[in-house]
Amino acid sequence: MTHPRRTVLAAALGAAAAAATTGTAAAGGGQSEKRFVKRRLKAMSLQEKVGQLFTVYAYGRTADTTDAADVAKNQETHGVDNAAELIATYKVGGIIYFAWSNNVANPDQITGLSNGLQAASTADGGEPLLIATDQEHGLVVRITAPATQLPGAMALGATHDTGAAYDAAVISGTELRAMGLNLNFAPDADVNVNPANPVIGVRSFGSDAAHVAGFAAAQVEGYQARGDLAATVKHFPGHGDTEDDSHTDLPQIDHTYEEWQEVDAPPFRAAIDAGVGAIMSAHIQFPALDPTLTPATLSKPILTGLLREELGYEGVIVTDSLAMEGVREGYGDDRIPVLALQAGIDMLLMPVDLDLAYNAVLNAVADGELTERRIDQSVTRILGLKYRLGLYDNPYADPDEVAAIVGTTANLEAAQALSDRTTTLVHNDGILPVPHDGGPLLVTGWGETTTNLLTAEFTKRGFTPTRVVTGIAPTQAQINAAVAAANGKSFIVVSTNGVADNPSQAALVKALAATGVPVVALGVRNPYDIAHLTEDVNAYLATYSYSADALESAVAAVLGHLDPQGRLPVDIPRADDPESVLYAFGHGLSYE
Repeated sequence: MTHPRRTVLAAALGAAAAAATTGTAAAGGGQSEKRFVKRRLKAMSLQEKVGQLFTVYAYGRTADTTDAADVAKNQETHGVDNAAELIATYKVGGIIYFAWSNNVANPDQITGLSNGLQAASTADGGEPLLIATDQEHGLVVRITAPATQLPGAMALGATHDTGAAYDAAVISGTELRAMGLNLNFAPDADVNVNPANPVIGVRSFGSDAAHVAGFAAAQVEGYQARGDLAATVKHFPGHGDTEDDSHTDLPQIDHTYEEWQEVDAPPFRAAIDAGVGAIMSAHIQFPALDPTLTPATLSKPILTGLLREELGYEGVIVTDSLAMEGVREGYGDDRIPVLALQAGIDMLLMPVDLDLAYNAVLNAVADGELTERRIDQSVTRILGLKYRLGLYDNPYADPDEVAAIVGTTANLEAAQALSDRTTTLVHNDGILPVPHDGGPLLVTGWGETTTNLLTAEFTKRGFTPTRVVTGIAPTQAQINAAVAAANGKSFIVVSTNGVADNPSQAALVKALAATGVPVVALGVRNPYDIAHLTEDVNAYLATYSYSADALESAVAAVLGHLDPQGRLPVDIPRADDPESVLYAFGHGLSYE
C-alpha cells in the first residue's frame, strides 16, 4: 500500500502552512546536532538533566496564572502556583495539554499559553519545551472546535487510502504547530484484532497489520511533513488484543513471539522507517516478550531488547501516563521512574507525584542504581528531538497567524470531504437510500448530542423528525416510549454504541423492528454493533464516530445525497460464533 507524500488536498493547504512558524534543521546557529547537543548537555547540572526527562501537566490558561482555582490545584498537585513556577523549580522537558487542566479554551489562548511556557523555560538560557497533547481525532481529542475536527483512525482506515490519513495529519499538525504545540501523541499504531478491546477500538486504523502499518506511516509523514512537529506512535509493543483497559487494570497480551512479529510489530516497523519522532510504551504484560510479566513500560527485554536492538529504533521512547493503574499495580510511585529508565525509557510522562519521582531519579543516581551516563543518553535524545524541531532557533508560535491557519474554511471543508469518504454501508435490504420527499421519522437511541445532531441534519433536509433519547442502557420505559413514537413514522433511525456491553440497546432495536416501520441503525463508535442487530435492522451504517461531520455524512448517505464509499477496516465476527466472520475486512456496499 502506497501513499503520496503530498496529495492534492494537502497541497491546497500550502498557503496556510507557509504562514506558520517554521523550524529548520540548522538549529543552534548551524552547528551539527551531535555537537550542539553535546555542548548543551555539558553545561547542564544533574538536576537540570533529570528535569528534562519529565513531561507533566499544569493547571491554567496562562503560564503565570493567578486564577484561584488553578493555583489551588497546582499547589495540591505540584506544590507551585503555576506552570512558570513549576518550570523554574524542576526544569521539566515538556508540558502536556488537557481540557481538564484548563489549558485549551480557544486557539488564541492556547497560542498565548504555549509562548508563555516557552518564555519561562528559555529564560536564563534554559532549554525550550516539548509542548504536547493527544490529538488523535475521533474518540480522543484534546483541542476541540474551532480547531478543525478530523476523522479518527478507524474512520480513515475505512477509506482504504493512506493519502487520506496523510492529508488529515498535515491539517492537524499544521494547526497544532500554529498554536505552539510541537509534539503530538498520535497516531495509534495498535492493530485492533479484538472487538472487545475497551481502550483502543476506533483509535486503531483496523484489524489488518499491513493496513495499519501503511496508515500509521502515512500519518507520521503527514504530521512531520513540515519538520516542526513530532508524531508519536503508540502503544508499544502493541495494545490491540486485550479486553482490559490499562487505565484501570494491567492487561495481558497472549500472542506468541511469532504472532507479535506478524500482527503487532509491523506498524511500529513502518513508523520507524518513516522517521517517527517518538514511540510510546504500553502498560501491558506480554509473556512471550518478557516472561517475568513486567509491564512493558518497565521491561528492558521489550524496550531495549526489542525496540532498540531488534527494531533498531534510535529516537525518544516515552511512557504512557505514569498515573495509570496498569503501571502502578505492584510498584511504588517512587520506583516506577527509576525502573522505567533502567528499561530504556527516555521521557517520563505525568508521574502521580512529580517531586517524588524527580527526587527518586536523583537518589537513584546518588546510590549508583542509575548512572549519570544513562541519564545523559536519554537527555541527549530529548535535546536532539528539540534541535531537529527547530526549537533552539525559534520555539514560539506567531499569534498574528493563528486565525489564518486554525479552523479555516478550507480546513473545515477538507475535514468534511474526508468524513464523506469514511461512511460505511454494511447492511442494506433495499431500504436505502430513503426517498427524498421528506416526511415524519423517528430519531432515537444512544446519545443526547448524537440524537440532537441527527435530528438537526434531517430537519435541514426537509424531514420532520421526532426525537426520543434512550441512553447507553435503555430502560423498558424508554423502549416503550420509542416504540410509541414510531407510530405513523416513515422510517426509524437509531444510533447504537457498544451493544455487546449494553444488550438493552439490542432489545430497543428488536422492539422497534416489531413495529413494522423500517429501521436504519447507525453504529456511531465501534462498527461491531451490527453483529447483534442483523436480524432486526433493514440497514446498518458504520460511522466510527459521533462527531458532527461523521453524522452529517451518515445522514447524507441515508438519503442518497452521498454514495457510501467506506469499506470495513476490520473483520466483524458473528456474535454467536466469534471465530466466524460475519462481515469481512474490505466489505462495504454502495448505491451505484
